[in-house]
Amino acid sequence: MSAPHETTSPDEIPRSGQITAAATAFAALFAAVGIGLYGLTFFYDFFVKDYGWTRQQVTSGNAYSKLLIGPLFGYLAGYLIDRYGPRRLLLVGILMAGGAMIGLGYVSTLAGFYLCYIFNALGYVFGGPLPVQVLLSRWFTTARGKAMGFAYIGIGIGGTVVPGLAYWLTMNFGWHRAMQVLGCLMIAIAWPLAWIVKDAPPSFAADQAARPAAAPLGEVLRSSSFYLLLIGSMCSIGAVGGTMQNLKLYLSLDQQYGQGDVARILSLVLAGSILGRLLMGWLADRWHRKHVMLLIYVIVAAAIPLLLLADSWTMLHVFALLFGIGLGGDYMIIPLMAADLFGVQRLGRVMGFVLTADGVAEAVSPMLVAGLRDRMGSYRPGFLLLMGLAAVGAAAVALLPKQKRAL
Repeated sequence: MSAPHETTSPDEIPRSGQITAAATAFAALFAAVGIGLYGLTFFYDFFVKDYGWTRQQVTSGNAYSKLLIGPLFGYLAGYLIDRYGPRRLLLVGILMAGGAMIGLGYVSTLAGFYLCYIFNALGYVFGGPLPVQVLLSRWFTTARGKAMGFAYIGIGIGGTVVPGLAYWLTMNFGWHRAMQVLGCLMIAIAWPLAWIVKDAPPSFAADQAARPAAAPLGEVLRSSSFYLLLIGSMCSIGAVGGTMQNLKLYLSLDQQYGQGDVARILSLVLAGSILGRLLMGWLADRWHRKHVMLLIYVIVAAAIPLLLLADSWTMLHVFALLFGIGLGGDYMIIPLMAADLFGVQRLGRVMGFVLTADGVAEAVSPMLVAGLRDRMGSYRPGFLLLMGLAAVGAAAVALLPKQKRAL
């Protein structure tokens, strides 16, 4: 299936609007994903030690909320973005994500824990990758890969800064207050920019009217490329999520590393993701994006087995850097590939389906790995499962057509 050709000239798009859109995307991903997703994993072992919950229970908050919210709201969010623009959803989503983090600093019961995670999942759907991807796809054409790479650096910087900041806050004020402060920080950073950003450049509406009609969504859903993209992204996102959601538990409780050492490893992973996003964003504007996507998925599959050698401090650093590079490109490349395959006009709805499926994989995988650890006393079976999952994702991407890029 060929993607619709984009007719807007880069010269017709206001530079100031592009800067605001990129900054908004950066801040939203910094908050909703860098802090709201990866930052939360720093506190998992405190829930286990202070409340006596199992690893599976702690990781199940993310799992159950994503399984509930994703199917119910994923496609709806995509429809609302295509119909009304991404800005309104960003405003609501950022408040939900920040409020969820604040609430988790107060709860001490599983019921309260799950309720906060429902709002965390809503914040991710309405204030995270989906509206950001559509926002940038509307504001950028030839430099879309670099713009997406820059925005996704927000995740890397957020995830790099948060472990050290969370550690300092925890040591000085306790882990409950640390979560509350981080929640307020999420809102303060991202919400003001979401308030001032525009949904699209002035030329967007006229450009959409001048384009050939986009393929009906039913035709997209009957395409084999759609399902290969879906399977590939689900497998790789599941492998990444399963690793990240269990990393703090594995290093702190199983490998007995201190809180400061674990914070440094988590920061190195997310620092590596910054390099990955810059590199993969640059490559995505120069190579066929299928090749870039395949490279990312192979890196993820190759990095996970190194965790089995985590008793070596050197090997743990090698894992953190390599996995971080794969992590950095993983989420970023999916909307770029989807835009190439199916065009920008229906990107919100297409990514609504894809991100819903990815959310299910990201939810189930960590809980499954944690459950295997609880039952078998070792993370080895779970990590090998994640490696296999990443390999299947790479195989699915290898079968995608080499699509001509939509500029």
